[in-house]
Amino acid sequence: MFVALFIFQSALGQQLMDEGFKLLENGDFEKAETFFDAYLQKEPSNKTALICYGRAVGLSGEPKKAIEHFEGLKGQYPQDFEIAVNYNEAFLWDGQYEKARPLYESLLDLYPDSFAVHLGYANTLGNLKEYPEALEWINKTISLDSTNSSAMVSRKYIRLGYADGLIKKKNYSKAEELLKENFSDFPKDKETLISLANLYLILKEVNKAKDTYIVMATTKSDSVRALNGMSLAEHIGKNDRRALSLAAQALEKAQLIHDDMLKNQTRERYVQSLIWNSSYGKAKTQIDSLEQVHSKEPWVKALRATLGMYTADFGVSIEEYDDILAIDSTSFDGNLGKANALFASDEIIPAYRAAFKTLSVFPGQSDAQGLVEKINGLHIPTTEARAFYTFDNGNNIAYGNQVSAKIPFSTKFRSTLSYTYRNTENTLTSNQALSHILLGGISYKIMPNTKLKAVAGFNFAGFDDRNYAQPILDLRLQMKPLKLQNLELGYQREVQNFNADLIEREIVMNHFGLNYNLGTTFDLGWYTQAMHTIQTDGNTRNLIFSSLYYNLFKIPAVKVGINYQYISFSEQLPTIYFSPEKYQAVEIFGDVRGSFSEKTSYYFNGAAGSQKVEDDHSSAVFRLEGGFKHQFAKRLDIELYGKYSNIASATATGFEFTEIGFKVQWKLTEAPLFYKKLLARL
Repeated sequence: MFVALFIFQSALGQQLMDEGFKLLENGDFEKAETFFDAYLQKEPSNKTALICYGRAVGLSGEPKKAIEHFEGLKGQYPQDFEIAVNYNEAFLWDGQYEKARPLYESLLDLYPDSFAVHLGYANTLGNLKEYPEALEWINKTISLDSTNSSAMVSRKYIRLGYADGLIKKKNYSKAEELLKENFSDFPKDKETLISLANLYLILKEVNKAKDTYIVMATTKSDSVRALNGMSLAEHIGKNDRRALSLAAQALEKAQLIHDDMLKNQTRERYVQSLIWNSSYGKAKTQIDSLEQVHSKEPWVKALRATLGMYTADFGVSIEEYDDILAIDSTSFDGNLGKANALFASDEIIPAYRAAFKTLSVFPGQSDAQGLVEKINGLHIPTTEARAFYTFDNGNNIAYGNQVSAKIPFSTKFRSTLSYTYRNTENTLTSNQALSHILLGGISYKIMPNTKLKAVAGFNFAGFDDRNYAQPILDLRLQMKPLKLQNLELGYQREVQNFNADLIEREIVMNHFGLNYNLGTTFDLGWYTQAMHTIQTDGNTRNLIFSSLYYNLFKIPAVKVGINYQYISFSEQLPTIYFSPEKYQAVEIFGDVRGSFSEKTSYYFNGAAGSQKVEDDHSSAVFRLEGGFKHQFAKRLDIELYGKYSNIASATATGFEFTEIGFKVQWKLTEAPLFYKKLLARL
């Protein structure tokens, strides 16, 4: 990327300086500086030696000294082209690209056909990140001398920089085109292949990324690099087992090379792949071993932080990322990692702050932008409309719709509004009821992972001969007492509205409940619900539901398990509603959730087992639910769903219930209501 060295060598015939020329050509700039300094002791006015000395000084790390040196020479030789070109280039060595630009433009007026001036100007524009113009000028430069390797190298780096800028702007097709053009000058160029592979990883084009890494694997070291890259590609492609296999191969091959940095990168990828595969014990052992040798190195701390993220030890992760940032405040892993850890810890404002800091250091970085969009998505005002139709084998039908809105006013406080219309009828008795439920609520985050929710409103019910209004209430305290644990305490006052007969009886239920979920790092979980209900007809109900489940796969998310349910009423009123003294059910269930594409997702769950009412014979129980959701626009989702159940807890043994419906969800704004004020504050 520098002006061609020694364009004046053959003309001047300075045979005594051949050794110095070779030192410059080979990049031994400090030795070249010593050589030409000694030479100038003998011939202090030799212009060639003076120029070479200035180049050696600047390229050995003292560009400001070189600028002063060439300024002095310009005073002695004001019209000398070679001195002017080297003077301009010294500003490039010092990173003073804005100062270099007008100097080169002046030289272009004087020497419009000069290869060296064209090359320097193209490099100046490239360093100023004015890539389209830089590419135009480097092409003009090469047209002056198509065999010059320095110009070819400059064009390669201009294309690399241009492509990187386009990737940040998400112009991926143009970036890919530019990178591939480099191969016409430098077939299988490693830096270009790495950039191209990274582009494919961003696009999640896993096979293209792997093919690119394979092309790069031409040496032992590059084979290890390729395996490391392919392992990451497999992880992005949701094939973590294959990612671990490739990382293990890379680790084995790395033993045969003598590149400590690459060996560490390979160890890092291997531990990452263990974490991806939930082999947390093995990963911890590897990290402990690495810390004995590399205890304070950021990449080892990043591994410890990653392990914390996957095992819900977010506090540990934040500490490790803080340590990384104390070493290097511009660390990508430290900045983005801390942002993700804060978000996982429900520290929303600090997470925003860390994400914006990441973007200030790495403008346009897709992962950091994705995190901001993810946080925004949780706080954007949203409205949802649902329409449904239900029927059962007791001749009950119902249809209706619900409209609701969630309006977050801050990261801690949000309000909710909803209206439900439900028309219920028994087609055998022609008994009919109409319900209107109007609710308003608030939610306030007391502290991270601790939230208080309150919903209140009225249930208006109407019949042929009368109507009534009943207040309803829902209070919940939600918290995470320990890692991988969720606890909810609640009280709910609602009106029985399953069918027209029950609505007409105006039975109000007061539920006192507890929900508890315990997760583990080995994919086993346990969910329990306990509820005590006091009804206005004098009856009481106790309910216990417990589910032991195992997360079988991650992609698609497959969960299987066993459920147990127990219900007991203090009074048995079988002619009015299902109210056994003792009801028990045991079922095996499965749940599958995944996506056909980035915009279309699905879920299915089903259960089958046995239920027993008091001392009656056991009967089969079966239920099924499924749905499809598609994102028609950035802010518009539509879901179709259906469910079927024959569980006896609704009315009586032998009961069958079916519901079908659809939901439309619309995000009302592009960003949270508080977003502009938040940006101003941060």
